[in-house]
Amino acid sequence: MSDASVQQPDDTPEQIRVRRDKRERLLAEGKDAYPVIVPRTHTLAEIRAEYPGLEPDTATGAQVGVVGRVIFMRNTGKLCFATLQEGDGTQLQVMVSLAAVGEESLAEWKALVDLGDFVFVHGEVISSRRGELSVMADSWTMASKALRPLPVAHKEMNEESRVRQRYVDLIVRPEARKNARMRVEVVRELRNALERRGFLEVETPMLQTLHGGAAARPFVTHSNALDIDLYLRIAPELFLKRCVVGGIDKVFEINRNFRNEGADSTHSPEFAMLETYEAYGTYDDSARMTREMIQEIAFAVFGSHVVTLADGTEYDFGGEWKVLEMYPSLSQAIGTEVTPDSTIEELTALAGKVGLEIPEGKGWGHGKLVEELWEHMCSDQLNEPTFVRDFPVETSPLTRDHRTVRGVTEKWDLYVRGFELATGYSELVDPVIQRERFMDQARLAAEGDDEAMALDEDFLAAMEQGMPPTTGTGMGIDRLLMALTGLGIRETILFPIVRPTTR
Repeated sequence: MSDASVQQPDDTPEQIRVRRDKRERLLAEGKDAYPVIVPRTHTLAEIRAEYPGLEPDTATGAQVGVVGRVIFMRNTGKLCFATLQEGDGTQLQVMVSLAAVGEESLAEWKALVDLGDFVFVHGEVISSRRGELSVMADSWTMASKALRPLPVAHKEMNEESRVRQRYVDLIVRPEARKNARMRVEVVRELRNALERRGFLEVETPMLQTLHGGAAARPFVTHSNALDIDLYLRIAPELFLKRCVVGGIDKVFEINRNFRNEGADSTHSPEFAMLETYEAYGTYDDSARMTREMIQEIAFAVFGSHVVTLADGTEYDFGGEWKVLEMYPSLSQAIGTEVTPDSTIEELTALAGKVGLEIPEGKGWGHGKLVEELWEHMCSDQLNEPTFVRDFPVETSPLTRDHRTVRGVTEKWDLYVRGFELATGYSELVDPVIQRERFMDQARLAAEGDDEAMALDEDFLAAMEQGMPPTTGTGMGIDRLLMALTGLGIRETILFPIVRPTTR
């Protein structure tokens, strides 16, 4: 059965029917609607760079072959205009005239070319009477026939449409292309910043036999070959710490993590994460390095520590950053002293007082209640970059106890514009205490906490080989883009997860 004889569904939209008919006409005439090769000689950007500032109505004599997507068309009797666009957003006008291409070719242009098509045009570089740099065609061919129309011009796509059809968003919206390129720049500068500091990049397993390194629900899959359940990693932490045990004193990884939890404007089940570990450092050192790297990235990508966000406001990443302690800042916000000695009953009563709902059967202990109360009362008040330090022991099972403050750990979270951007620890390196912490986590899991960590005997065996004093950090790449641009997380991820629609 030939392509031309494939039946179209009865419910095919009219515009798609018309475009498919044009495709079939091309094939019936022995022409290729999707050729393997087009004889392009120049990109549109190269034409613009080579012929700047031509006087109106100038013919250069230069013959070129260009290709692009048609994003604008205007057909008149003997002369047709079209604007071609290539991947980086560069645009160039092409002109198809009766005098240059002949009656048959002009008629085919009018009959077969639609917005969204890729076309190849060969001709002379000129400047039009109005001074528009153009290619005056002497021939043209279809490079790829588009069967679906582009969105209506000047009608903005809503966020849901942009996310579901990012390929269309990239075609029609310069900001989408800019965001995609900016992400690459940010990650490149992040790597450069770490390599300048002597860090080695490694890759650790995505599929793990145990889930650990963070408090989160994992995705579970099954290995047919091994006949065991495996987990998509929630964090690379325990494997990166194995690297430190093995003598890689400065190590980092940029890769994907997966957490089977809610999705909203700041959370995605699949996300990119940076984790770093440095032997002989403390959480003070990692906080300083994190601030310096973010400032370096902002300056490298935007030319300033002050960035302009999507809503037009400015945000300053410069200077020293604010520091808060968790318990004192929560006490101030809630109007009642909260300490590491506060009981679960006291914290539960405070939660009821401030309207924080506590889910039943989740086994929330002291640490979880303190963190949730702090998040409820304080986090959205932190617009400027702020390090929040000294977290409860119970919710920081991989973190060293504070050297001078009883009942808290040497852990910080970095908040920017009200959301958590990064976290850092003085890492727990005592394998005996680490085992006790894992056992505490196992008890929490038995009480219903589905975010509790599993007991990892192999990791403990690695620690028992001896692990030097170490500091570690974790920072979401998607959230870093959010902080630098003011966009929601689904706009910083090129293809975020969305619920399927029924067609």
